Amino acid sequence: MADRIITSEMTEKTLRKISNETGIEISSLARLSIALSIRFYNYQELQLNDTKGREIRRQSLFGREEQLYKIILNVLHKKDFSDDEFVSNDSVVKKHVEHGVQLMAQMYEEVNYDASELLARLGSLVEDKGVSYAPSDVPKINVHVGTDQLTKDKIFFEINNTIRHANSHLAIMGKPGVGKTQVLLKILADIRQLSNYQTNFIFFDYKGDVASSGKFTSATRAKVFKLPEQILPINPFMLPDYTETQVKISAKEKAESFASINRQFGTVQKGNLTEAIKRAYDARNGFEKRYPDFSEVANIVQQMYEDNNKKPDSLVEILKDFSEFGIFWDHSRSDKLINRVSEESFIVDLHQLPVLKELVAYLVIERLYKEMASLPDSLTKDGNRFIRTILVIDEAHNYLSQKNPFLQRIIREGRSKGIVVFFASQSPNDYMQDFFDFQELLEFSMIFACDGVSASAVERLLGCSRTTAKSLQQMVAKLKPFQVITKGISDTDDYTVFKGEAFYKNY
Repeated sequence: MADRIITSEMTEKTLRKISNETGIEISSLARLSIALSIRFYNYQELQLNDTKGREIRRQSLFGREEQLYKIILNVLHKKDFSDDEFVSNDSVVKKHVEHGVQLMAQMYEEVNYDASELLARLGSLVEDKGVSYAPSDVPKINVHVGTDQLTKDKIFFEINNTIRHANSHLAIMGKPGVGKTQVLLKILADIRQLSNYQTNFIFFDYKGDVASSGKFTSATRAKVFKLPEQILPINPFMLPDYTETQVKISAKEKAESFASINRQFGTVQKGNLTEAIKRAYDARNGFEKRYPDFSEVANIVQQMYEDNNKKPDSLVEILKDFSEFGIFWDHSRSDKLINRVSEESFIVDLHQLPVLKELVAYLVIERLYKEMASLPDSLTKDGNRFIRTILVIDEAHNYLSQKNPFLQRIIREGRSKGIVVFFASQSPNDYMQDFFDFQELLEFSMIFACDGVSASAVERLLGCSRTTAKSLQQMVAKLKPFQVITKGISDTDDYTVFKGEAFYKNY
């Protein structure tokens, strides 16, 4: 019968630091870490680390409450743990301590290592307040999108209704000037208000008109980051953990990201970037902030090229652009870093950025996916699923042809995590890509006036017959501004035509 656990070295370091700053005993913090892990439970996260840290005795960990903790963990895991399975260095308690301390460390970083703020945040968890990624209630998000042209009935999209809809992904399509952006902004503003501002969004603005709309940013409480005038306070190299395996995977994925955007980025450049990123992570080993930045990676690449008498190539040029424009946060800055992108609403204004637009979006999407993968499933109540955040890609026709595996995974896997994608593009044809079936996975579609629309694209997006799709081709071309065709609202209708609601008329 084991009478103690031994934490990992990193967990001991974290517990000691927080204990010194808060005055709370390490055993009490370890007990709290179990509670945190149970609260934000995700079994895939519970990884055993080393046993080079601190011993914590059973009695110190549980006091008189051991039986209560054992009952809770038995119910949570649906298993009756033996004594060694419950407490040992290969036990469920050890796993939950490690996981809970990771969560506590992340919270500590998010409040900029302010001990009083950490205690306040931990207190808010006890009171069930202010925890956007674990709400106690799930609001219905039924958005008024327009008025039926025939019946004059109001048209609503039940965005988070899991009984009626397979997912919450949406595509808005139409040529410039037909009102699609106004309708999109109205939908986003409504979602923010209907969710009591708990559902966030990340908006990639390729024209700059959304970022410059004071009414929209005020109505949605969204931050604006205008590139390259401002930096984007995100570090693309942050990971859920920094094991050797995770670092290798991240380095290879970054190299693939660069290659998918830049055709001049070949096998040699991918190999050099992968090696440089791994070295950059190694150089941060032992630091409190384990993630490197683009300046550090650029310096390592430069040194590698000098050591091997290599001339500058596409890799050097890309990293030079990142460094010179200062697009992403780096360790030299005092700007507050966004640690959880799913917990912020912000607009990335890309229209004045002369280079790297798609790559900037790609890296933020990758960061969102990594964060999504480590989150517990989103709460569902009365058939409604809580939506954490919406990824909004404007001018998506410039982006859909890029083979972005992280975007594809968000579309495929985001439903259970409450992560949703909204596209705005110029035509239904944009979603017909050989490498990925966007059309099949877009539950909501709004077709405004478009030119040259294929019948097959209309058929797939609306779920109508081929005959109906062919008859709609001419109608789509002749739609007036704010006229929209969508899937049939009634089960008996192939499609519905309505007049869309504009943001400027409602806010």
